[in-house]
Amino acid sequence: MQISEISNFLEQYAPLSSQESYDNCGLLLGQPSKEINSALICLDCTEEIIEEAIEKGCNLVIAHHPVIFSGVKKLNGSNYVERTIIKAIENKIAIYAIHTNLDNQLNGVNFEIANRLQLKNLSILAPKENTLSKAVVYVPITHTQEVLDKLFELGFGTIGEYSNCSFQSEGIGTFQPSDKANPFIGKQNETTKVSESRVELLLKNNQINSFLSTLKKIHPYEEVAYEIVPIKNIDKNEGSGMVGFLEQEMDEHSFLKLLKETFQCGIIRHTNLLNKPIKKVAFCGGSGSFLLEKAKKEKADIFITGDYKYHDFFDAENEIIIADIGHFESEQYTTNLLADILTKKFPTFAFEITGIKTNPINYF
Repeated sequence: MQISEISNFLEQYAPLSSQESYDNCGLLLGQPSKEINSALICLDCTEEIIEEAIEKGCNLVIAHHPVIFSGVKKLNGSNYVERTIIKAIENKIAIYAIHTNLDNQLNGVNFEIANRLQLKNLSILAPKENTLSKAVVYVPITHTQEVLDKLFELGFGTIGEYSNCSFQSEGIGTFQPSDKANPFIGKQNETTKVSESRVELLLKNNQINSFLSTLKKIHPYEEVAYEIVPIKNIDKNEGSGMVGFLEQEMDEHSFLKLLKETFQCGIIRHTNLLNKPIKKVAFCGGSGSFLLEKAKKEKADIFITGDYKYHDFFDAENEIIIADIGHFESEQYTTNLLADILTKKFPTFAFEITGIKTNPINYF
């Protein structure tokens, strides 16, 4: 099939609009119309990964971390990024990255961490603001339910775990079609009064274009009256980090042992133990030190992430345990997550998880 079939699905699961401003997600190398026969899934796209793709006959690499992150001004093989890109081009291998847009999804990178630790009652640690809008549409009462049913079918009007959400009020709409109009109701050059419903729906901002395109197709009026209003409501399904609960509390040493075994850590760097049970767990795959205050505010017993700096450990202030398990270690199972969701969607297509451990950090 074509790359676009896979990229479109991934961008529905983790919209590109969800990525952080500094990031570079999406199709980095290759054309959307390119025919592909199999894909290799990895955390980091390196020269070794491209070699593996060549050996396995994969002409698409799906990576969590974008190999093209900052500007590439030359391609002369002076560093691993340039050599990786050159090798991929020479062997006609496309590269796709799904990074912070997957980090920020409720069912993304952190959800996989939660599954590995068997955590329950999950929620986003730092939900995003300014990702939602309210759509207001005016529809003749006789067609309100028909229009709503079609919008609901496509997933518009969803709030958290609730679908088919809307608010309706009734009133009188007026309009006068010109002699060039083709009115659904009323006559040219005559003012018409119609009983209408004012329908309000919640949208993600990345849904706005598809919502308007759909609305214009299904609405009975020639000219559709609508409003799109940005709102500051937090989006509980999108944001950084997560927090969850162990089914049964554990003592600190037992939990750290479980953590080390589950994520195959060479070492866990942690702050002082507090001599109290672990029950509520905050975590963020990758580099999550910026979420410490959120974890403390949630009164989590421990905060798990990677890439912690020396001075930042002091910020725990004996209120919470910080456990740095490593960047690679915290995100390594992202490949399994991607393989699972892609295989369910495309069961007859060949997706392979890399056999190469790309972690650049070793422990002696």
